[in-house]
Amino acid sequence: MKFSVEEFRDWKHKKVTLLGMSGVGKTHLSALLRRHQWYHYSGDYRIGTRYLDEAILDLIKAQAMQVPFISELLRNDWIYIRNNIKVSDLGPVLSFVGKLGNPELGGVPLPDFERRQAQYRDAEIAAMHDVPAFIQKGQHIYGYRHFINDVGGSLCELDDPGVIDLLVEHTLMLYIQVTDAAEEQKLIERAQSDPKPLYYRPEFLREQLDAYLSEHGLEYAAQMDPDAFTRWVFPRLFHSRVPRYEAIATHGYTVTSSEVAQVRDEADFLDLLESAIDRTR
Repeated sequence: MKFSVEEFRDWKHKKVTLLGMSGVGKTHLSALLRRHQWYHYSGDYRIGTRYLDEAILDLIKAQAMQVPFISELLRNDWIYIRNNIKVSDLGPVLSFVGKLGNPELGGVPLPDFERRQAQYRDAEIAAMHDVPAFIQKGQHIYGYRHFINDVGGSLCELDDPGVIDLLVEHTLMLYIQVTDAAEEQKLIERAQSDPKPLYYRPEFLREQLDAYLSEHGLEYAAQMDPDAFTRWVFPRLFHSRVPRYEAIATHGYTVTSSEVAQVRDEADFLDLLESAIDRTR
């Protein structure tokens, strides 16, 4: 959706999709706006609680069944296991996606990792297709006036134009761009120390895996330290996503992460959006 500043001000039920790398402040902004009559739709939360819920539980149960005491309890239905996913804590989803590398160091073998990556992609596409329905739910069931769509950092990796077309049709697209080198480095360091579920395009993963193995004198992914590979690959993933996000941003508006950091309330957010709209005229 595109607007003039006046049209945006008159938009009675505002609907915004936040785009950008993990860590730029999308969830922080969404949580802030939730206190001001904005329905917060978290793509990652929907993925974990709806589309990967069973797959996550199956993985947990497979591990639990290796413990004789717990396996007897599960087989007799004396206990049950469920996920406890929160918008601010996606631990079960992160555990399911896992990290590629040596299983003895907590890594996931390459075939399993690629299968889980495909499942995650399908789940993210499905979660984005749910946006129109949740726009209606947010307003008509829960009584929220506006809608904020907090998408995962991997939206630009999906290579599914239908998803972008759908979001453009139903929401204003707002890209949060990182322009400062120091801020970019902080973002990379934050993602490395506090990781979120990562999706890699298959071609990108294979290319980077080959480069890492060659650089470190290894033959197989199963020889890699999973944490070391994740730290090594993230800056490359970050920079590969920039042109993809910039292409999506042509359908909407762009603000910087520095501008977003100054937002303290709904009024600040709306002023920032109006500034972004005005800059495109």
